[in-house]
Amino acid sequence: MEIEIDESNEIRLSSFDAVRREIAKRSLEILIRDARIQPSRIEEVVRQVKTQMEDILLEEGKKISEECGVYNLSLDVLKLIGKYRFRTSYGQNLGIHTIEETKMGVSIADQVGANVDVVRLGCLLHDIGKVVTNEEGTHVQVGVITLKKYGFPKDVINCVAEHHEERPFSTVESAIVWIADAISGSRPGARYEPHEDYVVRMSKIEEIAKSFDGVEASYAFQAGRDVRVIVKPDEVDDDGLIILAHDITRKLEKEAEYVGQIKVTVIRELRISETTSAK
Repeated sequence: MEIEIDESNEIRLSSFDAVRREIAKRSLEILIRDARIQPSRIEEVVRQVKTQMEDILLEEGKKISEECGVYNLSLDVLKLIGKYRFRTSYGQNLGIHTIEETKMGVSIADQVGANVDVVRLGCLLHDIGKVVTNEEGTHVQVGVITLKKYGFPKDVINCVAEHHEERPFSTVESAIVWIADAISGSRPGARYEPHEDYVVRMSKIEEIAKSFDGVEASYAFQAGRDVRVIVKPDEVDDDGLIILAHDITRKLEKEAEYVGQIKVTVIRELRISETTSAK
């Protein structure tokens, strides 16, 4: 842990591990109230809080799982799910995101006649790799390793393995988990972003779209998820619109920073106007 104290005596705790940060926070609060801040006392309090944290993670894991309609998971898996409460992604709490996504996924699965149980588990566990710190790889790869370790069904593991389209969807349930994840993560207001970063990101998207020959103007809407590109009608014909839309989309995928998907609409408009003479 890193501890910073600013000029106003405000204490900031910094760590890549959210659970470790929570343990430090709780320990520090106890020590400050106790006023006995010495090495042996610090070690004693940290040990106590670590023990309490195991119970807290288990309780939080149960709450999240039950909110998603999943019961009878192993204690180890429940503790991992409990870590969701102390993990954020782009400012979005992982526990809240998971509950929201699971409810969406179950609703979609029910409406299209898919396997609701597979979707429910796939949504609940899709980001479990983000809270496992003792494995190497992306959170998708680590999630797959973790679920195999605990013996989850193949269909559920596939949902986790495919929820970022790293490989083609093998089932309709995988596609539903991906859809629900995208809706929850990319809806307006879901994730926090500083205003300066937001402006830079939106400007970058517009610049990329405007960098192609024949483009007159480009405008980003819906937090960058919708881009309208207006071309010069005398430089780009109707057939060229298809190629241009494809090229802009591919360049955005490579160079732009965004969450979810970007819809690119290219517009070619020819306007002819005349004015009557004055009477």
